Amino acid sequence: MPLDYHRIKTWPISEGRQSYSTRDTILYALGVGAATSNPLPAGDLQYVYEKGLKALPTMATIMASGEFWLADPETGIDLSKVLHGEQFLRIHKPLPAKGTLIGRDSVDEIYDKGADKGAVMYMSRRIYDAETEELLATSTWSTFMRGNGGFGGTAEGQPKPHPLPEDRPFDLSIELSSRPEQAVIYRLSGDLNPLHIDPAFAAKAGFDKPILHGMSSYGMAGRAIVRLLCNDDPHRLRVLNLRFASPMYPGETLRVEVWHEGPGKASFRARVVERDLIILNNGYVEFAA
Repeated sequence: MPLDYHRIKTWPISEGRQSYSTRDTILYALGVGAATSNPLPAGDLQYVYEKGLKALPTMATIMASGEFWLADPETGIDLSKVLHGEQFLRIHKPLPAKGTLIGRDSVDEIYDKGADKGAVMYMSRRIYDAETEELLATSTWSTFMRGNGGFGGTAEGQPKPHPLPEDRPFDLSIELSSRPEQAVIYRLSGDLNPLHIDPAFAAKAGFDKPILHGMSSYGMAGRAIVRLLCNDDPHRLRVLNLRFASPMYPGETLRVEVWHEGPGKASFRARVVERDLIILNNGYVEFAA
């Protein structure tokens, strides 16, 4: 069944609702590589200790999702050829360490790159505090649908990747270690894709072993940015955008490289040190001074 643009754009997406505890907040932090030393530095302790606990801002990207409607055969979407292409996050108010959230999703646009090149769908989730109805965060992402191009749409207007400075070296960098069991921990926050734990499934997908969730590496990048640019205060982060370039394996080291772009703004990328491979690219950050 071919993709029906107008049907997807107006698909009735159910509202998501999620209650979470300090335990969930700590588990997420462990799943993005926090707290790997003893004693813990204060910057990591705040994410894993219930005394003064703070939620990592990137946790907003996985919260309050509704039903997985993309799996409905009526959408015409070929799930076997779907990839997470980009992730964008804007924080309006810090995420509480525990509470109940409401997520309201929308299909923003679908771009047709051609029958042989696929399509790209942009979606947003606005996340609200269930008690106060305050808007806490807006998570936006692109889904690359390799099997759904050529539906009669246009590629014009698709957002372009944020350009990184090409005329100067990066200004700051930091290396963060990931845990060998990090994917096993991260999946407990909700992403149970067997690609990240089952060696046989990973082999069928073309990998010699299970890979780390892209959103775990995204969370690692967020931790690095908060440390480098926000003096380890997660409440200062406002925007964290990037493109996924290549997968990372659990246990590898992530180096985040940052360019200053003016007051409260920066660009970044992240590479796996062991393979000297860029896995997160075209990053853009805004933060409170």
